[in-house]
Amino acid sequence: MYNLLNELTTEQRNPNTTQIDRLSSEEIVRLIHAEDRLVTEAVGRILPQVAQAVDRIVAAFQRQGRLFYIGAGTSGRLGILDASECPPTYGTDPSMVQGIIAGGFQAVKDPVEGAEDSEELGAKDIDEHGVTDRDVVVGIAASGRTPYVLGAMKRAKEKQATVIGLCNNEHTPMAGIADLMLEAVAGPEVVLGSTRMKSGTAQKLILNMLTTASMIRIGKVYENLMVDVLPSNEKLVYRAKRIIGMATGAPENVISEAYNESGRHVKTAIVMILAKTDRDGARELLERSGGFVRQAVALANGN
Repeated sequence: MYNLLNELTTEQRNPNTTQIDRLSSEEIVRLIHAEDRLVTEAVGRILPQVAQAVDRIVAAFQRQGRLFYIGAGTSGRLGILDASECPPTYGTDPSMVQGIIAGGFQAVKDPVEGAEDSEELGAKDIDEHGVTDRDVVVGIAASGRTPYVLGAMKRAKEKQATVIGLCNNEHTPMAGIADLMLEAVAGPEVVLGSTRMKSGTAQKLILNMLTTASMIRIGKVYENLMVDVLPSNEKLVYRAKRIIGMATGAPENVISEAYNESGRHVKTAIVMILAKTDRDGARELLERSGGFVRQAVALANGN
């Protein structure tokens, strides 16, 4: 195992930071910033593969499948973070995008000793979440070799789910399991082995892309507006009405009336205003268009 670790890019000493303990605070943060700039370059090199992953996720959603992120430590927490933001941002059911972490909910805050070392626990979590051939499972591990994640990926593969690997090294055990690999290699960390840094940042950027692009592709965005936002608090109610205004250019009284009549459903309110129809008419147009605002308005205009 130790020989394998020694070969990982994420486990190498960074020659640019060997004297970092002698620097001032400003010099340290400037050096960290310089290394972080390498992350976007690393992600940029694999954008075609990220786009392929998006296509597979969209296909899963279209067949009523789900997206699962599974990881340990930082990787698991990042998956949970990305999944938890989907319902309020895009109005999705919480089951549609789910994050699973080695050690369970306790591990979001506190380390759970040994949880990441068990392939059996990874397989068990896949079973307990009822993964099927309609789903996509994204295994996340900076090293590409975390046993918990590999076990989960193997079991998901047995269940004929689409399996994607996301790591920060090349030629890892993940590659022998996944249908598609996302290898964002940004070089050694500022502090040896601290993969919450560059590796974690690369993972966060890619997870943002996977869900955001997928939600756009299934009609959750009109222009660049989150038209399926769930207005669950005062800030989001204000944002919902502001989105309706930006999408339609309507005056405030028209926006408020459409918002209330639509049942506080932003997408419906927008179509009501742009298509000059009532709530039922807007809902019918949205159903016919597969939930896409632009196509719904085009249908109303006979296009």
